[in-house]
Formats: sequence, C-alpha cells, structure tokens
Amino acid sequence: MVGRGSELAEIGRLFAGTARLVTLTGVGGVGKTRLALEAAAELQPRFRDGAWVVELSSLREGRSLPYAIAEALPLVDQSTRPMIDVLADYLAGRELLLVLDTCEHLVDACSLAAQALVEAAPGLRILATSRRRLEAGGEEVLTVEPLPVPEPGDPTASQADAVVLLRERAAPCLPGFKDTDAERAGLVGLARRLDGLPLAIELAAARLGELSVGELTERLDDRFAVLGETDAVVYEAEPPWHQAMRTAIGWSHELCTPAERLLWARLSVFAGTFDAEAARQVCADTHLAAEHVGGLLVALVEKSILVPQPTGGAERYRMLDTLREFGADWLRGLGEEAELRCRHRIHYRALALRGDTAWMGPDQAAWHERMVCEHANLRAALDFCLGEGEDAYTALELAGALWFYWLCCGVLREGRHYLDRALSLGPRSGAVRSKAVWACGAIALGQVDRAAAARLAGELRARAEEAADPAMLCAAAHLDGGLLTLTGRPAEAATVFDAVPYAEEHGGAYTGARFLVWALRVFVHTNLREFAEACAVADALRAACVGRGELWARAFADYVHGQAAYGLGRFAEAAAHARTALEGKALLHDSIGIATAVDLLASLAATAGQGERAARLLGMGQRTWADIGRPQLGIPELIAAREACERRARASAGDAAYEAAFRKGMRDSGDDVLTYALHQA
Repeated sequence: MVGRGSELAEIGRLFAGTARLVTLTGVGGVGKTRLALEAAAELQPRFRDGAWVVELSSLREGRSLPYAIAEALPLVDQSTRPMIDVLADYLAGRELLLVLDTCEHLVDACSLAAQALVEAAPGLRILATSRRRLEAGGEEVLTVEPLPVPEPGDPTASQADAVVLLRERAAPCLPGFKDTDAERAGLVGLARRLDGLPLAIELAAARLGELSVGELTERLDDRFAVLGETDAVVYEAEPPWHQAMRTAIGWSHELCTPAERLLWARLSVFAGTFDAEAARQVCADTHLAAEHVGGLLVALVEKSILVPQPTGGAERYRMLDTLREFGADWLRGLGEEAELRCRHRIHYRALALRGDTAWMGPDQAAWHERMVCEHANLRAALDFCLGEGEDAYTALELAGALWFYWLCCGVLREGRHYLDRALSLGPRSGAVRSKAVWACGAIALGQVDRAAAARLAGELRARAEEAADPAMLCAAAHLDGGLLTLTGRPAEAATVFDAVPYAEEHGGAYTGARFLVWALRVFVHTNLREFAEACAVADALRAACVGRGELWARAFADYVHGQAAYGLGRFAEAAAHARTALEGKALLHDSIGIATAVDLLASLAATAGQGERAARLLGMGQRTWADIGRPQLGIPELIAAREACERRARASAGDAAYEAAFRKGMRDSGDDVLTYALHQA
C-alpha cells in the first residue's frame, strides 16, 4: 500500500488504548476501504478470533444490517430472537475486530448496532468507514485525507505518495516510459491536479495507454468544462463530492464510448457482484445489443470502471461505490432507473425459479455457490419488490422459490424475514402463496417456532385438501408431521407421513417436501426403535437421491441410516454413514446437518469407550448448536441421546479429562471440526 503509514499507526494506537469504535471518514474515493482492509490485516494477530469484514454498500435497508454482519462472521442462528441480540451473545465472549465498510447510507442503523455490540462484547473493536461520522457513543473519528501532493518546486516531488501511486498504477500502460526530468514533472503535475485522491489517480492511470500525460493534464485544466456530457447529472449535498473526483470520473465517462457509458449506468442497479450473463439479461435491449455486452465489460475493466472478481465458476465483476453512484445518477438522468430495477427483479426471479427446479438434482453444490454469490442481488430484488417496487406477488414468488437456499444452506433467519413480510403483503390465495406458506413453515420448524409452524401448517393443509394435489399434500404432511416429530410424538407423525405417497414421483412444486417427508419417516422409525424398518426406508431414500445425483437429501438419508445402524449395534456401518452425511452437509454449509452428524459420531465414540474423543466431538457439536440457537432442535429423542453420550464419555474419560476435551472442542474452528470428526479413530 502506498503511503498511509501514519494513518495505520494512528489506528493501531487508538485500538491499543481505550478506543472501541473508530470511524474512518473522508470524501468518496479517498481510500477509506483500502486503508481499513490494510489496518485489519495488520491488526488481526492482536485478536484471538481474528478480523472480519462486513461490506455494506450492497444493502438497501438498515434492517438488513444484522443479517449482513452475521453472514460475514459467519454466524448461523436459526432461532427467532432479534438478530442484534444473537450477535451480542455471539460476540460477548470473543476478541475480534469487525470492519463495517461503507456505512454512510445506513448511518443510523450502523450507529445503533455498533453501540449495542461494543456494550455487549468487551473484546470487540469496530473499525467503520463512512463519509459521515456515526455519532455513536465513544466513537473516535479519523479523517482520511488525500495522499500528500508536492508543492511547486519541491526537489523531492517525485517521491510524494500521490506521485508514487500514479507511477505504479501507470506503469502497465506506459511500457516505454522514460524516467526523465520532463516525464517526472508531468506525473507530478498530474498528481497535483488530481489533489492526491487515490481513486482519481487510478482512473487517470488507466487512461495513460490512450493519452499522454500532457494530454490528460490538459483535459483537467478546466475542471468544470471537462465534465462534458456529464453536466446534466445532479449531485446531492450528501455524500460530498470532491471536485477533483467529479472531474476524474467525468472525464473517464467522457472518454468512454456511448455504449460503454450506457452499460456503466445500467450496471449500477446490481448489488455486490454480477456475471456477464446477468449483465446481458438486465442491461441489453435495442439500444445495447446483448452480443456486445461481453466486449463492453472488458473495456470497462480496462478503464478501471469495473473490477474483475475471479470465482471458481464464471468471472464476476463489481463496481466501486463511488463509480456506482455516478452510474446511478446518470441512469436517473436518462429516466431508466425504474425500468432497470424491474429488469433486475425479473432476472433474479427467473434465477430463483431455475434454482428451485434444479435443486433436487446433480448440481446442488453449484447452485449453492451461485446463490452465495448472488445473495446481495437477491436481497436487493426482494427489498425492491417489498418497497418502492410495490410488487408483493413477485416478492412472494421469489422468496418461496428460494426455499432451498433458506432451508438447506443455513439462511433460515433471513428467509423467514422475507417470507413473513411477503406473506403479510402478498395475495391471500393461489399457488404462489401456497408455496411460500410451505417454505415459511419449513423454516419455522427449523427454528423450532412451534406456534408459527402450526399456524402455517393449518393454512397449507386446508389448501392442499381443497386442491387434492398429491404434491401439496406431501408438503402439508411435512409441516404437520414435522411438528409432531419436534414435540416427541413419533407414532402420530408416522401416521401423518404414511398417509401421503412420499416415495412416489409425482412432479409438481414440492419435490423437496416429498424428500423431507421420506427422510423424516426414517427418523420416526428410529425414534420408535424400528431400526430394521428405518434402514430399509433409508436405503430406498438414498437410492432415489443417487438416481437424481442429489446430495442434500442423500446426506440426510445417510444420517438417519447411521442412527438406525447405531440402534442395531452395527457401529462401523453407522460411523461410515455419519461421516458421509457430515461431508455432504458441510459442502452445503447446512449447520443443522453438521451438528446432528457430529452428535452421532460422538455417541459412537462414547459407545466405543473413547471418552475424550466423544467429549471433544460433543464440544464441537455444542458450539455449532449454540450458533444455531436451539440445541438438538428441542427434539426429545436427540436430547436424550446427547445426555446418554455425555454420561458414557464422562464415565470413560473421567470428569477432568472430559472437561478439558470438551473445552478444546468448543474452541475448534470449522475446519478443525471436519478434520477431526471425519478422522476414523
């Protein structure tokens, strides 16, 4: 990082003292984010639980802030408690640095959250970036100034930080650059005219392959005229635009082709990152041909308007906040904002529907990764539908179609948040409502919110009976039987499950519900100590999953088969299935599946007389359950199994060794859990 040594030292000094919350303020493009990330990297060794970055520019509503913090930590809590309380409890015993990046559009929410969290967690330090101070109690404010620029006639001018940054960034564009007095003087003059603003310098450096230093400097001589076609843009008083930044962005915009400018403006509707296909679907029309979008994206990367974000799959792109704001202003000036937001909503609705259709097939891991990448855009689409877009129907359809992401990938709480809002605002009847009712009810079961689950189950049951739809009847049975299972009534649950054709392929919108009923039927067999029947049904379920190339329900089948094999005393078979289940659930970040599989492996270790191993596994499981918010989901049979495991482990290892191993398990990281639990002792 060029420069910023004094700022980094000051941040370190503040946190070494009594400061709990430090806010880096300054104009857009001055380098607050980069400074915060560099500070976090330097300070991380001081914090036992590390440094974590929460990127907030993609959030549209303050109410989403706690979910974004939880997602970044990562914290998985499936309970119904207020998320800020969950965060406070989670952070209370930890020592970590939390970076809240880009707070200015959520100042009130960030202020309240920061104050609540530092009061609850003595080991927490928060480093925020914002164009405005948060006005929170105990806040220390550090203003980030532009990089120092040399005074005219300064003999050391070429060593000034702003000039060094310009030279470094321009080097790839100037392969024939000669380090002469004249060339150095040109760079010094350009850095001075850009007022040392890092983003302005980066934008200028990207143009030095097309323009000479002198030509670029000439374009900056008249800072207002150089805005050219951008003078129609209206800049609000907040956030404050530094004139040099306006100028740099303005001439970057002026030097773009008309098609590049139009795409820049239209891409501003994306939150977080996006891929080329999304850009084509949302931005292309008769004025911007779809076949040209790929080349235009490359051109915008070359001009430093877009930043490529390599992933395991297709390359993704993001736009820096300041440049996105400029594009959004331009889009409003074109009168296209509402239309593009609608196109964005339509694209992500279609993506969710494709994911819903494909989920119970061979591409679950790919769909999981896709949804993680698109989380910010899905959130933005839902917020638009439920806010200024006034489209509760699409919100209901989108939130319901995303059941697989909410339920199977550990995003229950946020899914419940959106489904509750959409159900309250959306239509009172129809297939879309029924699907959303099932999705919300399934989440309520995972949260052990029995009252909500019962209410939603009743609504879906009535709809299913009226429609006489086998698929919907399976979904209703999932909610009814799942609630009976949660409350320790397995015989009644078995009756409900056996009344629907869960083992028959019947298409429809509820394939996931059918497989969940099938898996719960095995679980109920086990709870009734019908272990042989449980193994047989689990084998049939697993075969159906293998036939589809499906992973999530297959891992569930392995878990319940492992339970049944354990009940039959076939311990090696049980352990093999438990490990397979754990691998599958970990791949999809299904925290409930991970916790239940670890508990089963702990029971197997305790039964084998490996008390310390069982204790460490119980500690690992306990930490995961604590994050989830409801140990063993409150299911009586799982609670009893866990208590029996602890008794055996204590008897085998002794209390002192048990406690030491349990504490070690509680401290283990997620990777340690998988490595140790999957190890065949």
